[in-house]
Formats: sequence, C-alpha cells, structure tokens
Amino acid sequence: MPFGCELQEPSGVSFRIFAPGADTMRLKLDGASAPLRMNSRGDGWHQLSVPDAGPGTSYFLVLPDGTRVPDPASRYQPDDVYGPSEVIDPKACAWSDRDWRGQSWTDAVLYEMHVGAFTPEGKYRSVIEKLEHLQELGITAIELMAVGDFPGRRNWGYDGVLWYAPDSSYGRPEELKGLVDAAHARGIMVVFDVVYNHLGYVANFIPRYWPEFHSSLHDTPWGKPPNFDGHGKEQVREFIIHNALYWIEEFHGDGLRLDASHDMKDCSPRHILDELAERVHTLARERQCI
Repeated sequence: MPFGCELQEPSGVSFRIFAPGADTMRLKLDGASAPLRMNSRGDGWHQLSVPDAGPGTSYFLVLPDGTRVPDPASRYQPDDVYGPSEVIDPKACAWSDRDWRGQSWTDAVLYEMHVGAFTPEGKYRSVIEKLEHLQELGITAIELMAVGDFPGRRNWGYDGVLWYAPDSSYGRPEELKGLVDAAHARGIMVVFDVVYNHLGYVANFIPRYWPEFHSSLHDTPWGKPPNFDGHGKEQVREFIIHNALYWIEEFHGDGLRLDASHDMKDCSPRHILDELAERVHTLARERQCI
C-alpha cells in the first residue's frame, strides 16, 4: 500500500505521507523529545525510516505550523481521531479462512449491521457471539455500516475522516479481523460499507496539507467531494482505490457497499467507479467479491 507506514525487514518502520501543500513535514514518535524531520522527495511525498520503530509505536505527523495530525492512512487510532496513530502489523492476524471463496451475489441474504448497536457491548468481538443467531436466521452476508474512524464513541459512520482506521470505540483492527474470520467459518460473507463521496468536517485535517484532495468542480449535499477529475486527481483516486483494496486484502472482505455512489461525480474519461471495480476484482479474482 503506497499510503501510510510500512514495516521493514528485518526491523523498523517507513513512515510516509502525501502532503503536496507542505514544504516540510515532521514525525513525532511517542516518547521522543522532539519531532524528526521527514525527507521530502519533491513530488509531494515525505518519508522517513525509523530503525527502532515497530508494531505498537504511536506517532503523529507534524505540519509546518506545529499542528500534530494523525496519519491519513492510519490503520488504528487508539485515542480517537485527535490522538496519535499506531503502527499495526497487517500480517499479524492468524487467519483460518484459507479455503474461503465467498458466495455469489445471487445467493446473498444481506443483514445490515451497526456494530455499536448490534449488541449491548457494541464491540467487534461481541458480534461473534451472535453469529450463530444470524446463521439460523438464514443470513449469508453481513453489511457492516461504515467503521472508518469518526469523532466520538457513537456515530452512524458516514462522516468518517480516517478511512483506513476501523473505529477504536468498537475494538482493535485485530478484533475486526477476528469477526470476519469467524463469519467465514460459519459461511457468512462480510461486506464493508465505505464512504467515498465526502469526508466529514470534524477533525478533517487532510485539506491543510493536501489542498487538492477536495474537488473544486463539484459539490454534494454533505460537503465537498474528493477530487476525481480535476488537477491533482491522480493521488486522490489512488488513495480511495487503495482503501477499497485494503478492506478486501487486509480484512478479507467479500465486497463493498459504496454510500451515495451517485454523488461520486467524475467527468474523467474513465469513471472512478469503473476503475475501482476493476482493481478490486483483479485483486480478488480467486474469490467471488460482491
């Protein structure tokens, strides 16, 4: 994944961010006395390898004016959207669904689920305890309402601001992966609800260092949409496409439900929805993604 941090071999972490609106970016590691200056490649990317960082390392990215912001591709925000990001090992989960191939869309009996409201605990782990009830009901696919990190403890999920980080109020990423694995063991697919038509207003720091992220050509009832077809659109499209690939690859998702896709306005020769669908199906060609 080109966005976010990457574990290195045999140790260390490469931190990177696409911030074309910032001349300099710094990295503040938890426990460090001062931020570290990141290396600018001159094409909007800033990167720094830290040999002694690893899974569990907490960090902020620091703007030129000193504002600390989370990684826009953070895999986990233990203290919500204003807190530090945490380095996650994407390969740490012990999956047991090696032979899972999914089911066809025509066989799907879909159950829309809000993780925070489905059980009294409102956790990824607590959903697992209820999967047999859904199985007995005849459910063959769960649609998880948007879990991309949003401000606060409870939210419908449609004003998320950190699309790569499963919201911490429901549990850790490993626990969400455990839910998907448990669902597959019971023959139940998991579809992730994603919101690519706009970003929420609260705690949305991205425009401060990536001013071309939002479209200057279009609008939606919820605010400015991502820039799919204007100047600087290439990295915006990749940021969104890789988020879709992320849910399929790292979380073994069986499909995506795109919120308000009619408001994903794109006048490019190739619409973002066509490109996204092709890239997802190419990644998951051995499975039946819906």
